[in-house]
Amino acid sequence: MIITENISLKTNGECDVVNITHHVETELAKSNLKNGIVTVFVTGSTAGVTTIEYEAGLVTDIKEAFERIAPKGISYAHNETWGDGNGYSHIRASLLGASIVIPFENFKMVLGMWQQIVLIDFDNRPRNREVVVQVMGE
Repeated sequence: MIITENISLKTNGECDVVNITHHVETELAKSNLKNGIVTVFVTGSTAGVTTIEYEAGLVTDIKEAFERIAPKGISYAHNETWGDGNGYSHIRASLLGASIVIPFENFKMVLGMWQQIVLIDFDNRPRNREVVVQVMGE
């Protein structure tokens, strides 16, 4: 069986790290599937999804790491094309990726003790984000 649901979120942009674990757990519970996989996918090209230990120090570290990898204050051809100033957001999102797949067993996602699912919004302004949660299993 395959069940697809959407989660709507408001984000602040500028590398906003949002813990969405509870949202995904809720959709998994609603599916009433015992074993399988859950795919978490963010639509749009300036946000990504991953897992981290969601604590303040690591959230700061992630923001600083992305600033080192794809700095905000340098020239990007995308900015010249569209004039929206968010070229760095697209680079960061493409490096992180738009989706992850998590197995689940006995109605529970197989996550490490300190592992949470996060959405990172890299855009240069607040956004309304849609996250697709697709549960496949038996």
